[in-house]
Amino acid sequence: MKINNPTEWFPIVDEEGNTIGEAPRNVCHDGKSRLLHPVVHLCLYNSKGELFLQKRAITKDIQPGKWDTSVGGHINPGESVEDALKREASEELGLKNFIPAFSGKYVWESPYERELVNSFSTVTDEVPVINMDEIEEGRFWSLEEIKENLGHDIFTPNFEYEFGIKK
Repeated sequence: MKINNPTEWFPIVDEEGNTIGEAPRNVCHDGKSRLLHPVVHLCLYNSKGELFLQKRAITKDIQPGKWDTSVGGHINPGESVEDALKREASEELGLKNFIPAFSGKYVWESPYERELVNSFSTVTDEVPVINMDEIEEGRFWSLEEIKENLGHDIFTPNFEYEFGIKK
């Protein structure tokens, strides 16, 4: 488990996603370095059109206890975007058999970090099995329920931004 592991290393990339170096997690998340590092997001929808969201564990170093994208995680040095997506979906929700559709990529900046977000979505009725070490809880939300709760400090700012792009 790599929650809050300051010795974890991230690839540093340009805005096209080309690796230009590596740096430790604590430097990437220090709010000063502004080093761009890649992540993957997966929006998991069921056949009713509901979106699965995860409530981030309280032990997370960024946005603990907030509702967030179905799956999200850092790409390891030397790992492809596709392999990172499969790994994170398996680690966080136990998902093994899904067909991701690329939604796009964008640079997300917060007071703590800069991420190159590679966003995907999928539709499946496979029941997620959440990893309680990383996720406090998870459930499917109707899109109307999400819209009603935007701007109320329930969701991560990154999720609200990405949700606004996709809706």
